[in-house]
Amino acid sequence: MALSRRTFGKLVIGAGLAGPFHFVRSANAQPKPGDELVVGIWGGTQEALVKEYCEKPLVEKYGCKVSYVLGGTVDRRARAYAERGRPSFDILYLNIYESRQAVKDKVTQAPTAAVPQFENLYDAAKLGGYGVAFNPCTIVYDKTKASAPITSWKDMWNPEWKGRIAWPQGLGAEGVSALMMTAKAFGWTEKDFDKVIAKVAELKPFAAIQSSQAQLFEMFDQGICDLSVEFSSFTRKYQESRNPNIEIAAPSEGTAMAMNVACITEGTQNQQLAEEWINLHLSEPCMLAYARETYYSPTVSNVTIPDDLKDKVMGPEEVAQMNDFDWDYINANRAAWQSLFDREIAG
Repeated sequence: MALSRRTFGKLVIGAGLAGPFHFVRSANAQPKPGDELVVGIWGGTQEALVKEYCEKPLVEKYGCKVSYVLGGTVDRRARAYAERGRPSFDILYLNIYESRQAVKDKVTQAPTAAVPQFENLYDAAKLGGYGVAFNPCTIVYDKTKASAPITSWKDMWNPEWKGRIAWPQGLGAEGVSALMMTAKAFGWTEKDFDKVIAKVAELKPFAAIQSSQAQLFEMFDQGICDLSVEFSSFTRKYQESRNPNIEIAAPSEGTAMAMNVACITEGTQNQQLAEEWINLHLSEPCMLAYARETYYSPTVSNVTIPDDLKDKVMGPEEVAQMNDFDWDYINANRAAWQSLFDREIAG
C-alpha cells in the first residue's frame, strides 16, 4: 500500500513511536504539483477567506493541494504538541499566548524575513510566528444603561454597574485581558495577581460569568447583563446586526492586545509553500478582506485602509495604544492563577 506522508505520520503517531525519523525529501525542496499543504485554522469566514486569498493563488502557481484541520485552537494545539518534530500540519493558526509558547517549546518556528511581508509587520506581530490579525479586547456595554460614557477601565468599579457585569471566564483571551487591564489601571503588573483578584472580587456579585461571545450577546439581548470585556471586532458585528445600543469603549489606558498568529511547524516538509501561504495572508487584498468581513485589523504597515473602514479597524496610532503583556510570566503561572480565579471570582 502506498502511503502519503500524512498517512505515514498518523500511523507512526498511532503506533506510539517517539523517536525522530527523516523524510527522504528536503524541507526546502521546490514545490511541485501534488504537494499537500496542511493548514490548521478556525472555520467559517476565516476558512472562506484563506481559500480565496491564499489557497487559490498558491494552487494556481504550483498545482499543489491544500487541506484543512478546522476548529478551535485547543485540539490542533494539542495535536501539534503530540506531533512535535514530525508534524502532520505545515501551518497552525494560534492565539497570541499559544503562539509564543509554541516557539519556546520548539513546536513552531520563529518568524523570519524568508516571508517578504515580515519586514512590514508591526513589532508585536513578529513574536511567536507571523501575526495576521489584531483583534483588541476592551469594555463593551449597553450605552442606554450608562449615566456617562466609559472612558477608563476603572469605570467598571462605578457603583452603577454593581450586579450588571458579565465577567469573562477564566484565563482565555478575554479573561486575561480583563485581569491584566485591571492591573494596569490600578498601577500594578502581572506580578501583582493577588491584588488584581482582590480588586475584581470587589465587583461581585456578577450578573454572570460569560464564556463565549455568543453567550454574552444572548445575555445582552435578554437584559441579563449590561457590561463585559470582549473582542471589539465581534462586538462591532453584533452591534451592527443585532443591538445598536452596545458601545465599544476606548479607555484612556488603552485596549488589550489580542492577535491571531500563523505559525510554521518545526519539521514541515513544505517550508516554501508555507512561507508563500503566509505572505499571501499578509498581502493587502487578504488583509483588507479580513478587515471588511470580520473587522480584524491589519498587522502590516503597508496596507491602505479605505475611508469607510478607518473608524472600524485600527491604524498605526490605535495599534500603538494596545497593551501587550508578559506572556512568559502569565503562561508560567496560568494553572495556579486559574485555581485562584475559580475560587475567588467564579465561585
